[in-house]
Amino acid sequence: MAYKKKTKKQKRHVETAVAHVKSSFNNTLVAITTPEGDVLLRCSSGRLGFKGSRKGTPFAASQIATTLAKDMIPLGIKNLEINVQGPGSARDSVVRTFQANKFNITVLREVTPLVHNGCRPPKKRRV
Repeated sequence: MAYKKKTKKQKRHVETAVAHVKSSFNNTLVAITTPEGDVLLRCSSGRLGFKGSRKGTPFAASQIATTLAKDMIPLGIKNLEINVQGPGSARDSVVRTFQANKFNITVLREVTPLVHNGCRPPKKRRV
């Protein structure tokens, strides 16, 4: 079989990006995408070496944002839209860290899904 020469991956240059922050009680996930939805970068607190209950802390989230901010500079990202989802305590710290790293935050959206009526409650208990 002939050897196929791989084409070199070209670096993308994106002016604005969208940061999707999913913060639960146990973990924090952040994905940086283009406005169309193509994922450029992603990171989680588990990837940075946090284990157990420390993954859901605001400190772990700020470390995620710092790591992503360093990777976003070569891509030319200056403006950020942030979508925040979930009940976790780490949501604010991600936003603050992106602001501290000189990114211009244009939109801050709350996209946590809300239950309109919820699940059917359990039957009454008969004694």
